[in-house]
Amino acid sequence: AGSLMTTKHSQPQSTFAKSLTSTSTNTPYFKAAESTEIPPYVTKCPSNGLCSRLPPDCMTCNTNYSCVYGKPATFDCKVKPHVHCVDQNNHEQENFTINMTCQFCWQLATTDYVCTNSTNCMTVSCPRQRYNATCTVRDHIHCLGNRVFPKMLYCNWTGGYKWSTALALSITLGGFGADRFYLGQWREGLGKLFSFGGLGIWTLIDVLLIGVGYVGPADGSLYI
Repeated sequence: AGSLMTTKHSQPQSTFAKSLTSTSTNTPYFKAAESTEIPPYVTKCPSNGLCSRLPPDCMTCNTNYSCVYGKPATFDCKVKPHVHCVDQNNHEQENFTINMTCQFCWQLATTDYVCTNSTNCMTVSCPRQRYNATCTVRDHIHCLGNRVFPKMLYCNWTGGYKWSTALALSITLGGFGADRFYLGQWREGLGKLFSFGGLGIWTLIDVLLIGVGYVGPADGSLYI
């Protein structure tokens, strides 16, 4: 009985020992595979370029939120793994400093970021409509905070309608509703067509309204 008890207990122990051995031998293999994997941000980082010219995705900086807004500030940065850059003397370095203006990303000038556009809002409404946009800072711009941020922007898109063409049609063929047909306003165009331009009165009014930009395309877009 004693030998049976010993045998039964020895089998799980040997199995457990084998599992430990197999796991410990495979662990370095998986770690090596993970260490050789190249991160996706490396594709955005130019090799052997100036460290101060690297995109923000290629570096990690110590943020100094106590800097004075609108004033120049210096930040200590370090390149991320697998990123290689050099200094002014063409010597490879990991730690460096960058100079930028102390401001958050959403406070940048409109030329420093790119936002999504919306074609579902009216640009010729009163008051002028806004839409929720998602903005992304350009790669060569450095700023504080999130580089992707939401922002309320005015509707500013075009469907390809020309103001000069609409005005010319309103002056020459406005009595037949050609200007309204061109702008996609079919009901008003038919009304002008069958009323001979409202006996000329509607035609004159449309010339003034299109001339000042009050009457625009039916899809709510801007003239080009």
